[in-house]
Amino acid sequence: MGLKNLIQLKPKETILKVTDEQPSEDVRKRTYHEAGYRDSSRNMGNSQTLSICLEAIYAKFENEEKELLHKQDELKKPYSQEQLEKESEIKGFQVAIDNANEKIKQNEDKNHDIESAIKELKFEITDLPQNPHLYGVPAKKGASAKFWIGLIVLAPITVYLFMFYSSVVYSAMEKQFTYEDQRWYVPDAIFRAWEDGFQALATVVFAPFIFIGLGYLIHMFYQKKKLASYFKLTAIIIATLVFDILLAFFVEKKLWELNVSDENAKFGFAEAIESQEFWLIIFLGFIAYLIWGFIFDFVMEEHKEKDKIKNAIRKRNEQIIIHKEQIHDNKSKIDEVKTLIREIKEKISKAKGRINELQRIVDGTIIPTKEYKLYASEYLQGWLTFINEKLMISRSENDNLISECLTINKLHLEKVGVREDYHNTVFTKTL
Repeated sequence: MGLKNLIQLKPKETILKVTDEQPSEDVRKRTYHEAGYRDSSRNMGNSQTLSICLEAIYAKFENEEKELLHKQDELKKPYSQEQLEKESEIKGFQVAIDNANEKIKQNEDKNHDIESAIKELKFEITDLPQNPHLYGVPAKKGASAKFWIGLIVLAPITVYLFMFYSSVVYSAMEKQFTYEDQRWYVPDAIFRAWEDGFQALATVVFAPFIFIGLGYLIHMFYQKKKLASYFKLTAIIIATLVFDILLAFFVEKKLWELNVSDENAKFGFAEAIESQEFWLIIFLGFIAYLIWGFIFDFVMEEHKEKDKIKNAIRKRNEQIIIHKEQIHDNKSKIDEVKTLIREIKEKISKAKGRINELQRIVDGTIIPTKEYKLYASEYLQGWLTFINEKLMISRSENDNLISECLTINKLHLEKVGVREDYHNTVFTKTL
């Protein structure tokens, strides 16, 4: 076989005139079969020439498919439809991104408003003690300062009352006066009571708390602002005065008995009221008691006012904590939405990539490889028909030649994308 035979690979009679009207399958099969027979006869069934002829046949089949516009449209329709679906999907994704961005903006606006509210609350916490009425808190201005001033004054008076009454009670109930020691005020009364025994110690230590308790009752009855409470308050004051009178009386009686010269004389209130120590004990105790009771009431009232402010500040601090938690929750939601947006953008990117792939398919030519395999098989049968019927060679040479042709055909089909496990795949080539 020479060069003359090779240049006869594409005889004019093998090229069909193709129009948009697709010929029937039987006609095309017969045409490819006849072309295979003729090409084989002109090349003496040469297996190497078969490879070149198959390339030419594939090119002819490809050109035919390009010209079949209606068929191309049908083949491309699923890809065009998928392209439209992907474009619609991208629009849906874009709407989702817009909605997500709107959610982010809403949460950011919420955080901005909450941060402004926190700043306002912090300012109120600073200004509230000075101007509680501006924030609807029914408390007096400067209650905290008045409370501490009252407490500072109350503390030494409390110590004084304890020392005074422990001394007077000890003098009235336990002390034995002598000519050398006639003092009714005993600064070390507690230590002396300790030496006298537990009962004396308990009496001297706990007796002052009676007067402190009576002073506390002044506050309790005075704050109720009722007529019955005022009667009770008056009764408490009178009872305390009587108690003071009795203590002064017993102290003065002990001193009178120590100094009296007439053994038949008796001590009574008439004698007591004539003594300066009697009135001194009463006024040093009773007046201090009244002062302590009213200052204590004042301190408690200011503490109540102070508590109103303190509670208002506490509520605002609790609101700040709640607002900060809301900010944290909103930031978490923003992060979640941003993550969702990134995921959606990745899907959009994949969808656009798929659209570009589909566009290349639509712009190119779709070659139905399953159909091509059918026509290539017809062409091969025509080629082998000539070898079996017309080529005069030995049986072994015939078998070897046929085997070589089958191998070359298999390699060709793999080269153009025809595979046994994917009969419905298509091959695309840009126009």
